[in-house]
Amino acid sequence: MDKLNINELGAVYADVIASIVSTVSGFYLEALPDDGDGGFEEMTGAMSLSGEKSGMLFISAAENDMRLLCSYMTGVFPEEVTAEETEDALCELVNMVAGSAKLRLSASDYMFSLSTPFIIRGCGVALITKNKTRLIAGSLGNGEISVKFKVIY
Repeated sequence: MDKLNINELGAVYADVIASIVSTVSGFYLEALPDDGDGGFEEMTGAMSLSGEKSGMLFISAAENDMRLLCSYMTGVFPEEVTAEETEDALCELVNMVAGSAKLRLSASDYMFSLSTPFIIRGCGVALITKNKTRLIAGSLGNGEISVKFKVIY
């Protein structure tokens, strides 16, 4: 079983997110500098990762960014994308990212099973964890859209 350090694990998630967003929408995302706020955007998709090292995956985006991404994913004009379609797209993005990360991490000590994805709505949502919890966080963007991710183990 491969041992990964926390930085390598963060790079796996960042790469998976960028790859999937590019595949489903054509948007190429790059790592953005840490904005320091540590918070979530208006929409956050989440999924539980169960295994020897259990955790949670969070992907967060501003509603307008998620609407634009959904538009590119579905071929529907952004102004015609409904809130429900935006939520479905974010759940699907979380599902694809977690599934791809699961495959990439299957030979590591971070292999896991997945829960059903869910959405958290609202700004100012804070993630508070115990002292020994490991947090991986990053932001990806391209000038048109940006997404934040957090993974806790």
